[in-house]
Amino acid sequence: MNLFLPRVWHVVLVFLGTFIFCFSTIHQPAALAATVPPVGDPPAASQELVAPSRSVVDPSSIPSEKVSEFVHACLQVVALIERREGELQGSETESESLRVEQEIESEALAIIEKAGLTRQEYLQLLGLANTDPEFGERIAVQLQEATS
Repeated sequence: MNLFLPRVWHVVLVFLGTFIFCFSTIHQPAALAATVPPVGDPPAASQELVAPSRSVVDPSSIPSEKVSEFVHACLQVVALIERREGELQGSETESESLRVEQEIESEALAIIEKAGLTRQEYLQLLGLANTDPEFGERIAVQLQEATS
């Protein structure tokens, strides 16, 4: 029995945010914009992604390749979290919980980089998907297609 609540790092929360975003999108795409709260590093969501001369990202300027990379990474991070969730919740000591959290963070970052994104790009796209209804719908459509 777990005798304490594991300490969850910010990055793990971001990846759990990915899980919430992707799961909600896959199972309830119409409710996405209204039900998924913003997740991630708020300053990162408003930083430059595609157009260096702009201070705010224009979602329509994000190439479809980046969106596809994000969707691919998002689905794999969700699978990772689902696979490791029981292990994290079943941690009996704080050091064991910390070890599992670090492993999840490391694996998630490797997934993101293998998909062709940097950590910053991933967080920016995640934040944008959670705050911009049109971009969120664009992601939702691709997530639906990828899981159909």
